[in-house]
Amino acid sequence: MIKNLKNKLKFSFEINKIIWFLVTVNFVNILAFQFFAPFFSIFVTKQIQGGTLAVVGFSYSIYWIAKSVFQLPIARYLDKDYGERDDYYALFFGLILASLIPIGYFFARAPIHIYGIQMVLGLSDALIVPAWLATFTRHVDKFRISFEWTLNSIAIGIAAAIAGAAGGFLSERFGFNILLIIMSIFSFFSALISLRLYKFMTPKKVEELEKVFPERK
Repeated sequence: MIKNLKNKLKFSFEINKIIWFLVTVNFVNILAFQFFAPFFSIFVTKQIQGGTLAVVGFSYSIYWIAKSVFQLPIARYLDKDYGERDDYYALFFGLILASLIPIGYFFARAPIHIYGIQMVLGLSDALIVPAWLATFTRHVDKFRISFEWTLNSIAIGIAAAIAGAAGGFLSERFGFNILLIIMSIFSFFSALISLRLYKFMTPKKVEELEKVFPERK
């Protein structure tokens, strides 16, 4: 009885390489943007000529509208194409595009610049999110769906916690420009990490529901 209980409680933390890379990419990318996100409104109102809380609000709206408009067509295209290479390219180029966003903030001087940058940020996330979710779903380990999705959620939380504290310290000590440079470097590093995924991506069509709900037989 005790032996059976030990077997039930025994748990392995080993997960496949694709999931590890996806979680790591997400961790680093979230880390990059959470350096700045909590202080975005302060940046706009203090650094941008004519920046107000209304500008901050419109900026958030533009981001979410752009992401919503672009995301569904991109997701539908990724579902129609064969293989996983298209998902990989969407993820990689989305991450590259995201790494340019801090440079845009660095040179921004007027609200119209912020609006344009937010639209591009929406496009980058519209590329990243469907591709990342599709790849993660296909490769999630058998009988470990809850654990691996939770692992990703924990990674996001830890990244946000670290970046929030570090971003506040860095922006107060060195100013926003240094923070934006660090943000761009981390974001670009997440794109470099994603290069490790390429060799695992099949160019062939993935059979319907293969590795999606993998516990089904």
